[in-house]
Amino acid sequence: METGTVIWTVIGVLCAALLVYVIQIYNRLVSLKHGVSKAWSNIDVLLKQRHDELPKLVQVCKQYMGYEQETLVRVMEARSQVAKAREGADVGALGMAESRLRLGLGNLFAVAEAYPGLKADATFRHLQDRITGLENSIADRREYYNESVNLNNVRIEQFPDLLVAGRFGFRPFELLEFSEQEKADVNLGALFAG
Repeated sequence: METGTVIWTVIGVLCAALLVYVIQIYNRLVSLKHGVSKAWSNIDVLLKQRHDELPKLVQVCKQYMGYEQETLVRVMEARSQVAKAREGADVGALGMAESRLRLGLGNLFAVAEAYPGLKADATFRHLQDRITGLENSIADRREYYNESVNLNNVRIEQFPDLLVAGRFGFRPFELLEFSEQEKADVNLGALFAG
């Protein structure tokens, strides 16, 4: 076999191996991107379900909590902000709106403690349990989403994946984070003061 033929054969094999390697990187990046989309869809479904349940809860509460309208209004305003951010797929705005909504729900459930008739209402208890269950599911799905985002973001910054990611327009995603205010305990004294 001639030396020129051997060199071209080696070059051809190396090019084919490089092409296969680039294709594998590309496919892994596509898989990670779709993993983030799937995780977002899981959150979106739960947000829609909770969005549909909140007006029912507020309606039940209105029957018992006549002078606590401000608490109910804050929950509905936050619900509206969450829906707007969710529909726009604005993760940053969703995090802030979720923080306000969760704080409002915490306040609502805390204020409900002062109304024995409301606490005893079967519809209220059912809705409270349903919304609490959805909140827990959202927290679980948020963790899964953030893990998917992290895997994607790390991968597109690693060498040699960053070369393929840059060439084909793969981008980082934003983590879904809630504010420290949302994580704080509800101040019951402030709720019942005045």
